[in-house]
Amino acid sequence: MATISPFQAWRYAADRVAVRQVVTQPYDKITSETQESYYRASPYNLVRIILGRRFDTDTASDNVYSRAAAAFADWRRTGVLRQDSRPALYRYSQTFKVPGGQTVAERRGFIALGRVEDYSAGVVFRHEQTLAKPKADRLDLLRATRAHFGQIFMLYNGAGKVDALLETGAGNSATQGAAPDIEITDEYDVIHRVWMISDPAVIESVRREMQDRKLIIADGHHRYETALAYRNEARAAASSAAAAPHDWAMMTFVDMDGPGLVILPTHRLVFGLPASQIAKFPTQVRKFFNVEEADPGIDAERATGILQRASKGGTALLAATAERAFLLHTPKEIGADFFGNLSLRQQSLDVVQLHKCVLEGCLQISEEAIRNQQNVKYCREAGEALAVVRNGQAQVAFLMNPVRIEQVRDIAFSGEVLPQKSTDFYPKLLSGLTIYSLD
Repeated sequence: MATISPFQAWRYAADRVAVRQVVTQPYDKITSETQESYYRASPYNLVRIILGRRFDTDTASDNVYSRAAAAFADWRRTGVLRQDSRPALYRYSQTFKVPGGQTVAERRGFIALGRVEDYSAGVVFRHEQTLAKPKADRLDLLRATRAHFGQIFMLYNGAGKVDALLETGAGNSATQGAAPDIEITDEYDVIHRVWMISDPAVIESVRREMQDRKLIIADGHHRYETALAYRNEARAAASSAAAAPHDWAMMTFVDMDGPGLVILPTHRLVFGLPASQIAKFPTQVRKFFNVEEADPGIDAERATGILQRASKGGTALLAATAERAFLLHTPKEIGADFFGNLSLRQQSLDVVQLHKCVLEGCLQISEEAIRNQQNVKYCREAGEALAVVRNGQAQVAFLMNPVRIEQVRDIAFSGEVLPQKSTDFYPKLLSGLTIYSLD
């Protein structure tokens, strides 16, 4: 089902630059402040390509995309970037402390090219909806540079077989105790290690093992659909139907059955509603949930503990205003048509219960307003969400448990999707560790 291939990656030359100063978080996780810090870190920082500065004086011939293409060409010409001499897979390990505790985990995967497939082929499955604007931006960058700088994060069910091949196969330098080809610690204290694996026998074993796998996009939906759009453009312009570089994209493949797969919740902050609407919320929400008053001064640690314990009975949400806090649990029976066309699988998700019953049903925030973030903002840290609402910068904070990987898998493989910002896979894959150039 899934078709993978080794490739000759372009990589930063360690004798020319300090790799930790030039790689970045994924483009959609780069804030304006982070962008400036990356610019200061090095004149060769990848941000100049994947999320460069825009100017009022930009023209059709001199703009963020043309500058990205020029920088990429210059860095290759001057040896800042060098292409590996042999096709390879790249084993990728991330060691990190799980947020909210002291547990140290390691997530393992490998970087390779993956064939870009239409969703209708039943090979690649999405789990979130995408937006048009980010895809248009990424497509313009791909057209200008003809290269993939970040990896699309793919999940598969592999029962550890591929990881075992990568770790024990003949010719694997990682097995032999050799130092990784790349080892850096990022700004979140995540340790990233990459080993180049060029042994043809190991590569062929991995390729065969992946043939029966289906893939779920964990992160990178917009980049995957950009790769699809670019492939279709290139095919339409080509005179030959033969396989070509545009049929592939750079991906990191992670086994869902392996250790270290962490999904964090993304909490919701509500703002900009009439005070009368907020005042009626504690009464109206009782139509949908059993409600218990909680300590109004609750901190993030206790809130997380309460949510974890309450989740054993099903959906559990914690709502906090500046003066009060409520535990919403054990959803009540409501009309079968309330959730529209959503399946029972989707209805069972805490995030769907929050969006449909609370945000839309109680607070009357439309689906379009939620999608456009007109009255809803997103926040990863529970402590930050509570602080924001207590400082008066939001009216209500809604804290959630994370979506379970089994839920993501079952919904994706059934052809359904989760609401936007339902999953936050941690940590992120760094951009710039390997680069796939179509030329």
